[in-house]
Amino acid sequence: MSYLVKEIFYSIQGEGYYAGRPAVFCRFAGCNLWSGKEEDREDALCKYCDTDFVGFDGPEGGKYQSVPQLAKKIRQSWPQRDVKSAKPFVVCTGGEPLLQLDAELINSLHEEGFEIAVETNGTIMLPPGIDWVCVSPKGGVELLQLCGHELKLVFPQPGAQPEKYANLDFRHFFLQPLDGPQRDLNTRLVLEYCLAHPQWRISLQLHKILGVR
Repeated sequence: MSYLVKEIFYSIQGEGYYAGRPAVFCRFAGCNLWSGKEEDREDALCKYCDTDFVGFDGPEGGKYQSVPQLAKKIRQSWPQRDVKSAKPFVVCTGGEPLLQLDAELINSLHEEGFEIAVETNGTIMLPPGIDWVCVSPKGGVELLQLCGHELKLVFPQPGAQPEKYANLDFRHFFLQPLDGPQRDLNTRLVLEYCLAHPQWRISLQLHKILGVR
């Protein structure tokens, strides 16, 4: 199997439970909820996405012809000066990474020493072996992955009220303000909701605050 990768880069995790943790990001091209083209946004199942996942023109992007080739490229993106106590960490994202991420690649990344996290919209069931599962539900779309480590809900979303997900089998529940022209209002709404419903915690996009990728 070949893998279409938009970009591979080293930064910090900006959202959710591991916010602030250094990570290699492997952004797979493609999504099952939107083509990524602006002319298709009106008909997209997810209308608010702000991520460019089309093609493979980003840093280290390309068509990887084998599992070892992609796993080694991800390993090369982790600082070689790293001390042994800092376990290499890769976040598989997209688009929708589960369109491509499979058990063979997961095993190869583990062999390279990585702890593996995935950020998924939850419409595709997980392959085995992923160490950290973050599900981000989208309003109006059937959620199939009903358990994991964290549920990160962009708020507010029509058809995706927090109470709809509060009883699912996740360890951590995050609300993240919807970015855009009303971000300040949405941030206040998230704060008010979390204070009233302490099961939920606030996730801010730390990478945007810091001005990094």
